[in-house]
Amino acid sequence: MKSTVEHLSPTRVRINVEVPFDELKPDFDRAYKKIAQQVRIPGFRPGKAPARILEARIGRGPVLDEVVNAAIPVKYQEAVVTSEDVKPIGRPDIEVTEIADGERIAFTAEVDIRPEITLPDLDGLTVEVDETEVTEDEVTEQLDQLRARFGTLAGVERPAQSGDYVQIDLSAAVDGKEIEEATTTGFSYEVGQGGLIDGIDEALEGMSADEEKTFTSKLVAGEHADSDAEITVKVTTVKERHLPDADDEFAQLASEFDTLDELTENLRERLGRSKRMEQAAQARDRLLDKLVEDTEVPLPESVVAAEVETRTHDAVHAFDHDEDKFGEFLSSQDKTREQFDTETREEAEKAVRYRLVLDTLADREEISVGDQELTERIVYQAQQYGMAPEQFVQQIQQAGQLGVIYQDVRRSKALITAVRAASVTLPGGEAVDLSDLLGPDEDETTVEEIPATDDVSSEETAETVGSTEDGAEGTAEETAGKADAKA
Repeated sequence: MKSTVEHLSPTRVRINVEVPFDELKPDFDRAYKKIAQQVRIPGFRPGKAPARILEARIGRGPVLDEVVNAAIPVKYQEAVVTSEDVKPIGRPDIEVTEIADGERIAFTAEVDIRPEITLPDLDGLTVEVDETEVTEDEVTEQLDQLRARFGTLAGVERPAQSGDYVQIDLSAAVDGKEIEEATTTGFSYEVGQGGLIDGIDEALEGMSADEEKTFTSKLVAGEHADSDAEITVKVTTVKERHLPDADDEFAQLASEFDTLDELTENLRERLGRSKRMEQAAQARDRLLDKLVEDTEVPLPESVVAAEVETRTHDAVHAFDHDEDKFGEFLSSQDKTREQFDTETREEAEKAVRYRLVLDTLADREEISVGDQELTERIVYQAQQYGMAPEQFVQQIQQAGQLGVIYQDVRRSKALITAVRAASVTLPGGEAVDLSDLLGPDEDETTVEEIPATDDVSSEETAETVGSTEDGAEGTAEETAGKADAKA
């Protein structure tokens, strides 16, 4: 087999392949055997008709078609493997250019590839993170939240105010007709918490038990979504929350500590640890932003297009793929479909750019992933989905997503390696040591130790990854789903 590579752009190549017929004998044998099972020829049992009899009966064309269709994917992969500088990240567009029976077949494959990316030196990068000082107000807030968990409710003979708990009956009517699904009784609600119905908190404040009030609000769900409705709310009880005193007795009730001072100090330490984790996440996110900002990253169009398609599909899927309902939702957000498409395209390009930078970084730093690390990530994600690890593994294997998780872990480790090598400072220039969170070296890094960012999580990935040890990535990222851009 002969193959040559033409670089059409920094992100796309054309691979020209020519295969002599003497290399196709195993393919012909398989083709004859397969066709013989499908064609009934008098005098021969299924699968036993000789090749010459088959060709006499059905012609040479179907045999050649079967051989070509079976051989091309294999020969394409061989051409990729032997071309060390070609790392496909999309589905190839294949065109058969010649079938010279008895001599050769030739085809071309155009495919997007991982571009050559030059990254800056990590030890020359500096990122700034926030201070981690814990204030007394923050400790007090934590203590008050803990006290609230042990609080009690007591009825009061006064109008409701923010923070009170009320029991209410609700009903709604549109054009004078009551909406059954919007009716409820005996509903407990904290005044001021929001998220129930627009205007409900303003209506409840100042109402006493057995009082009723009607106000106008827009429904957000159901058959009458976006319709103005007359909402009637009746208060049946008003209760205020009483918090236990912050003293040693409460510390013993709410924790393993004997004194309030010990409990307070523990809350302060927990807040400090939490802030340091946030600081590490800041360093990671800001360093990745800086890496991408300082790096020219050509974008493979097919990968971006697949990312856009996946994101759009996910958005419309929430509305049962009803474009009209999706359009109504966008209108409620004061957004047009054109604006949504533009934003989705920008987000897709950003996600692909982050992945390419991290993959290049992982290659340069020779990042590997051990079985234990892969298992830890699988267990972690299974917990996120509330599934047993065995069930989760079975599902991702069926979906062909195990390689995606491998890539997520590898990218995470590459980014942590970058944070370890870069300079991390406070606003005043003081250096920050994050080694206790990152691990002393690459082999001991715990990839889940730092919280994931909110930009494309690994559980949302829909890539198909086909990496091999000899450098060819097959159809890596051919569906280019929501890969972990910052994990």
